[in-house]
Parts: sequence; structure tokens; C-alpha cells
Amino acid sequence: MTTKKDIKEKIENLREKIHHHDYCYYSLSQPEVSDKEYDELMRKLKELETAHPEFIVGDSPTQRVSGQVQEGFKTVRHKVKMLSLDNTYSIDELRNWDIRVHKGLPGEKIEYVAELKIDGVSTSLTYKNGALALAATRGDGEKGEDVTVNIKTIKAIPLRFIAKPSPQGLEVRGEIYMERAGFEKLNKERLRQGEALFANPRNATAGSLKLLDSKVIAKRKLNCFIHSFGLAEGTSFKTHWEFLEQAHKWGLRVNPNRKLCKNLNEVIDFCKLWEEKREKLIYEIDGMVIKVNSLKHQRALGSTAKAPRWACAYKFPAQQATTVLKDIKVQVGRTGVVTPVAELEPVSLSGVRISRSTLHNFDEIKRLGIKIGDRVILERAGEVIPKVIKVIDSVRNGKEKEFKVPTRCPACKENITKDKEEVAFRCINPSCPAQLERGLEHFASRGAMDIEGMGTSVIEQFVKEKLVKNFSDIYSLKKEDLLKLDLFAEKKANNLLMAVEKSKIQPLSRLVFALGIRHVGEKAAYVLAQTFETMDNLMRQKSEDLIKIHEVGSIMAESIEDFFKQKTTHDLIDRLKRAKVNMTQPKTQKTKGPIAGKKIVFTGELSIFTRGDAEGLVRELGGNPSSSVSKNTDFLVLGENPGSKYQKARKLGVKIITEAEFEKMTK
Repeated sequence: MTTKKDIKEKIENLREKIHHHDYCYYSLSQPEVSDKEYDELMRKLKELETAHPEFIVGDSPTQRVSGQVQEGFKTVRHKVKMLSLDNTYSIDELRNWDIRVHKGLPGEKIEYVAELKIDGVSTSLTYKNGALALAATRGDGEKGEDVTVNIKTIKAIPLRFIAKPSPQGLEVRGEIYMERAGFEKLNKERLRQGEALFANPRNATAGSLKLLDSKVIAKRKLNCFIHSFGLAEGTSFKTHWEFLEQAHKWGLRVNPNRKLCKNLNEVIDFCKLWEEKREKLIYEIDGMVIKVNSLKHQRALGSTAKAPRWACAYKFPAQQATTVLKDIKVQVGRTGVVTPVAELEPVSLSGVRISRSTLHNFDEIKRLGIKIGDRVILERAGEVIPKVIKVIDSVRNGKEKEFKVPTRCPACKENITKDKEEVAFRCINPSCPAQLERGLEHFASRGAMDIEGMGTSVIEQFVKEKLVKNFSDIYSLKKEDLLKLDLFAEKKANNLLMAVEKSKIQPLSRLVFALGIRHVGEKAAYVLAQTFETMDNLMRQKSEDLIKIHEVGSIMAESIEDFFKQKTTHDLIDRLKRAKVNMTQPKTQKTKGPIAGKKIVFTGELSIFTRGDAEGLVRELGGNPSSSVSKNTDFLVLGENPGSKYQKARKLGVKIITEAEFEKMTK
């Protein structure tokens, strides 16, 4: 017999699962379940809480819109709450929704608008007098993140309306997305770099919007469709269709694949049409959105705490197949991330023969309860990368084997560590052969050891011919070795060897950065080198000592300690010492001159310097490069296409100089 205690525990367990999946989806952009599985968990929780209201609590997922605000961007409050949509998964469920709408509007003639449901990321755009003033993520529905700078890189979003009159204030909602071709290109690049692949275009879009570097976002060519509005001042609409038509006139991008339907039968026909045609689109859709057309009717129907009663989503059936998971292989990427890969009995899915599938991470194996030999369900749902979504444990025969998480890297056999900031396991051995090419590129880069002539193609040949097996081998290269390679003639060989020799005198800060310690960037490397002065001093530090430094947080401190306590790191440093690579930081620092003691910020695209070189020069001359403008900023150096820092500097009265003026000062 089921007791009250059993029911309460079941409800709490469901809440924990949903909160976990909310965190994975909104905070990490790494969902662990399909939308349908998530909706099923929510449906079960709703049913239990409805039957047992005494167990409802204020922080239950059913009592609020799902979501969580990220750190790193300013939080903004939506003037009108951004609700989610209730989902329907069959024509019968869609008909039941239509019945509820008619019950809420007895005797009224009801029109519907049917639109494609873009599989992207929701955003809110606020226009004041026709100009874009604010862009925010949906967040938890009430509060989101200010991503205006990032959104401005999306060319599909107008910075100003193209038609007048413009409303005094208009807040519109839309879906940011990535086209299939762009997604495939991005994943190919991440594969080449050894980085974790995005599961689908939606996750790639979500991850892109959270990046702090808007230049990177611009390269990813995100797109946008506007689908609704939250607030309109100085203008009014009678119907949703009228809003879409007017939005198009203003220059906002609305989806042309929409239909004004006189009744539900027309809606159903339109849904079936696009269920068949969805694969012909250049972007992903996962269903249709159906809205009551009349805004008066919408207001009469109202909303629940989570979703409007006047709209719903019709979700297309997922594309699935079952097969046997024959084995789980482990691979290490070029950034050191160790990931499990499912070896499958080949099966046809969405017209593609599938024999391998990523399992993303070891937590995913544990969550799904996967064993080697299991029969599993694969889902593609229009995605490029198929994923294992469920184990069919009812057909197990006892011959299945538990998978053990490895403790050593498959490429170099060194210990792997759990990334405390993510769910990933990593190999942090600087001499790991699987990471060698990427590591060498970083080691030789301008911000690191600055070895001119050691580009990607050169490094690829060095590794292929086994001339370089770790960073220290660079300093053992001989002219006769280089001349045996296709890429080298006499002059080029001499130039590279001179650049290698010159790199030996780089300050300790450059070497620390070049080693590629996780979480340690150029600025942190400089601070560490200035603080400890020698490599030996730095290598002796424990995390509790490192965290006392203002610029070093707990995650970075643990990463530094883990890196330097490895035997492979000690061996590498010893070899670099024998090669006479400098292991000290110059103690002298400029205390005079126009830069000394000044806080300097750069904005826009520099043409004379790279950003890293410019900031390095400021440090060399005794200044302090910063990434943010404040009243304590002494100079803002202006490049091409400056961002919001320029406006803030003007507002605060910060002195603004050109890049040419900065060059003159540094001379």
C-alpha cells in the first residue's frame, strides 16, 4: 500500500530530477534528456501535486517558469513575464486544447495563427522610438540576462526600424537560432580543435549567446525570427496576425511559413504539411506553435502561472531507432577532454546508417544506467548527432557488463582529473600526444613564446615526422632536420631556428601562459610570474597559497596545483631548463612615463597592435590593462567599431585616445 510518506518522497524525487535537468539545460547548455522525457517528468509531478495539494511548495517546478539566470551578464527584469508553452504530442491532444479554448470563449468565432516552432533560444528585444535599446535572454521568465552586445552581432536583428511611425516603446519576443550548415561547420571546427561537440543547433546557439567575446559570436552567424510581443507603447494591434505583418514592415524578421487558419482543421492540415517538409528547411524545427489570433480573445483566456491558455505547441514525433550498444570506447580530444563513445550495432536512422554515437560524458552513462550489451533507443529528432536517450532494461539477459570510468588517459596513460567547473574529465599532461598539435600552436603563439614561422602546417609536419614530441623538443631542432621537410628551404629554416632561439629569453609570464594551464590566461600568467618571480617558486605553491592572490580564484588555484604536481610537468620543465629557456620574471618595472601606473582599457578592433600585444606593452611600461571601464580608468584606447565601453567612457568623462596616440605614448 502506498503511504503518504511514499508519495511525498516520489514528489521530492521528481522535483530534484527536474531541477537537475533545468540546471543542465539553462546553466550548462548541456541537456541530458529529450524534451519529451522532460515534459513527462513535469506531467507526472503535476498529477501527483494535483492529487495531493498538501505537498505543493513554493519552489516546486510546477509553480514557476523553468529557468535559471546565469552569472557573467547583468540581470534585467522583463516588464511582461515571458511564459513557456504547454505542449501537445498528438492530433487528439491538439483537439482537446481546441475544446478548452472554445469553452473559454463560448459562442465566439475563433481564428488561429499557425507558425513553425523554431528550435532555438528565446530572446526579448526592446525598441525605444524604433531603436534597439535592450536585448535579454528569457532566463526564468521574470528575469533574464542583458545580452545586448551579443545580439547586436546578429545581422537579422535591425538596430533601428526601417519604417515609420515607430512606436514609443515595443518589446518583442523571438527565437535566436543557428542554421544547419553553420552548426555543422562549427562542430567540424570544434572536432578539429579537440573540443566537445554541441549536441544540436539549439545548444550551440545557447552556448554562443553566453560567450563574453562578441567577435566569436559574430563568426557563428546566428539568426532570428520574431514571433510575438510583450509590451507595446504608442501603438496597438487587434490581432496577432496584424502584429506579424506590422513587424515585417518595421524590418523585424518574421517567419514567412505561417498561416491564418479559420478553424482547427486548417491548423491540423498545416501541421501535417510541415511535419513532412521539415527536413527541407535550412534550420531546425521541432513542431508548430498555434495561437488564438484575436488579442481580445487572448486577454479573455488569460494564462496559468506557467503558460498562456491561448497558445500551445504541437511537437513533431521524434525520429528514433533501437539497437545494441556493443562497446564503449574512450577518446581524448585535442583540449584534453576525455569522452565516452558508444559503439553500436549499425542501424538506419533518418536515412543515415549509424554505428557510433557520443555519450557526451561519464555522468550521462551513470544517469542512463547504460551497460555494455544493452539494447538502447537512439534519437535524432532532426539533429546531426544521434544520441542514446534510453536503455531498454526489460530485455536484459544478465550478460551485460558494467562500464568502469577510466582513471588514465587513453593516449598517454597519465592520470585524468574531474573538471570541477564542468562534468568533464580531462588529461592535463602537457606532453599528451593527443593534445600535442594544439598545445604546440598555443606554445608558439604571439601571446606566448612568440615563435614566428611555427604555424599550423609546420607543426602538423613536425608531429607527423615525430621531430617534436613535447614542447622542449622545439629547442632541439636542427637545420638538417628542417631541410628534410617539404615546407623548408635554407632561408625559412634559418628564420625559424632564429625565432626559436629568440623565444628562450621571453619572461616567465610568457612561459607560464605558453604551458597551457587550464584557466590561466595571459593576465593571470603575468600576475603569477610577478608574484613568484621564478618557475621553481611557482611550482612549489599549494592552492591555499595561490588563492590568496586577488586575481586567482579557487578553481584556477586547484588547476595550477594539479598541473605542477605531475611528474610529466616536472620532466618538461627540467628539459626546458636544460635548453636554457628563461625561468624568471624581470623584477624591474617602469615607474615613470605616460603609461606607468595608469589603468588602460581597449575597445574595438586594433590595426597596429594585436589586443594581447597592446596589453602586454602596457604591463611592460608599468601600466594596468583592464577589460572594463570605470571612473578609475585613465585612458580608453579606441579601435574600429568600438563597443559599449566607448559610450560608458564618454558618460564617465574618461580620456579617450586613438590607437595611433597610444602607439606614440608607448614609444
